[in-house]
Amino acid sequence: MKRELKREQTLQLLLGSTEQLVREKGCAKTTLNDIMERSGLSKGAIFHYVKGKDELFALVLKSKIDDTNRRFFEVANQPQAGFEGPMKEIAGSFSKMEKSDEVANQIFRYMLGRSDEPVALDILREFYDYSVKISRHWIETGQQHGVIPTDIDTEKTAELFVLLSFGLRMRSGIAPENFAMTPEDLMKYMASTLQPNKKEGNR
Repeated sequence: MKRELKREQTLQLLLGSTEQLVREKGCAKTTLNDIMERSGLSKGAIFHYVKGKDELFALVLKSKIDDTNRRFFEVANQPQAGFEGPMKEIAGSFSKMEKSDEVANQIFRYMLGRSDEPVALDILREFYDYSVKISRHWIETGQQHGVIPTDIDTEKTAELFVLLSFGLRMRSGIAPENFAMTPEDLMKYMASTLQPNKKEGNR
């Protein structure tokens, strides 16, 4: 048990140090040596978790989804959670996807720019598949709780929502504009897709 706790603490230190450096220097300029210096971990200790910087970036991406997933189920598992509470947790993550300096967005755009490299492409594919899996789980949970109709196609709807989230992440790298479609608009669209028979005013 102590070993597992220490491993988790070390991993969180590693992820936290990487996030700090990405905010300060960006992905391209952040080196493994920077991460070693910031975290105080040796190269051998880091290689116990990942094979290199790209894999570490991939873990940071995954951790952001896991954070949202944890908050989602903290709310969804409460008695009479309903539809609104869990959706607010997802809405919070969508708002972050619009921010250009958000670490996950920076990493996503960095990997996308290197998608001709096998390692980066594998990371993007795994991130996509994992995102769809988590999104599908959220929809299925809503169906189990009776707040989302069971005839909703979970696979297609989950993939649609991931496509929307990826679009926001890509758009975050564009110079600020008065975009017509906001994250709030997308969340309303998601809500209407998941509860098609519920009028806006009664949601």
